[in-house]
Amino acid sequence: MAALKPGVISGKDYQTLLQACKDGKYALPAVNITSTNTLNAVLEAAAKNQSDVIIQLSNGGAQFFAGKGLEDGDKAKVLGAVSAAQHVHLMAKHYGVCVVLHTDHANKKLIPWVEGMLDYGEQFYKEKGVPLFTSHMVDLSEEELDFNISECRRLLERMAKIDMSIEIELGVTGGEEDGVGSDEIDNDKLYTQPEDVLKAYDVLKEVGHASIAASFGNVHGVYKPGNVKLRPEILKNSQELVQQTHGTKANPLDLVFHGGSGSEKDKIAESLNYGVFKMNIDTDTQFAFAEGVGTYVLENERAFKHQIDPDNGTPYKKQYDPRVWLREGEKSMISRLDEAFTDLRAAGKSLTLPESQRKVA
Repeated sequence: MAALKPGVISGKDYQTLLQACKDGKYALPAVNITSTNTLNAVLEAAAKNQSDVIIQLSNGGAQFFAGKGLEDGDKAKVLGAVSAAQHVHLMAKHYGVCVVLHTDHANKKLIPWVEGMLDYGEQFYKEKGVPLFTSHMVDLSEEELDFNISECRRLLERMAKIDMSIEIELGVTGGEEDGVGSDEIDNDKLYTQPEDVLKAYDVLKEVGHASIAASFGNVHGVYKPGNVKLRPEILKNSQELVQQTHGTKANPLDLVFHGGSGSEKDKIAESLNYGVFKMNIDTDTQFAFAEGVGTYVLENERAFKHQIDPDNGTPYKKQYDPRVWLREGEKSMISRLDEAFTDLRAAGKSLTLPESQRKVA
């Protein structure tokens, strides 16, 4: 397989990357970012691990990226996402890896957010010949199945014209992600029916490319062991149904693992056999960033109370400089991502590397 150019990828190059993931039985961490610090940490971690990566924003993360001072929250969600995307387009190629640029859960009330980003995306495509984002996620899993699929088709028709893909959700991921979802969900909705996956596949493949987040017990956040019961065999059953129905090769679906933080490593490994190319990780990386900053602050407590030590006159500017403690957050987040790249078997497999230099196992 020929090497891809580093930077944001889309269209056929994106699908080439997904096929490589499935063929090699590895997946990419999809990391939610909220700032240039978290964004740059993801790029640095990907480069360090010689792996391609997925960078994504939730609606709240996008709003925060724009700055909490903007009074129009809806506008800020669009502008923040666009600003972050422009940053990634500028910087990703210099880190030497492929980046999938994505937005996370958008339920029915957030469809205007997606459409607002598409307005900018269409203009970007007109000017640059490539889309601003690789894909957007539309999460209508709480709605009736027929509406979920038909509305996703409507939006995919628009996305496909500018070489974009869509991610949809079938079944419900438990917990909450930036105001989308709920802790009060019927247990049976946490497990997607393969027949529903086939129905969505049949409708969307006529329009463009779609990846599917099929729920197999996934939950956002981190919970006590035993509280989350993952059943990756549901993914296997969905793949087999589509394969048998359409006579495709194995694992025809491009599947997404939501709620990866805190998941059992053996379940992660099993899911990689069933066409999972993407695993969302947010809660763990949020904690890692906070832990790095918190540890530094506790170790340098006086520097965060006094500019100059009242007892001995020591100046603390070098300790409370935001660049110093924010860097500690970045380093801690990078360390957690090292673990994710290893768990997902992605390290050393960037498609920007010559094929002879890519890690095989």
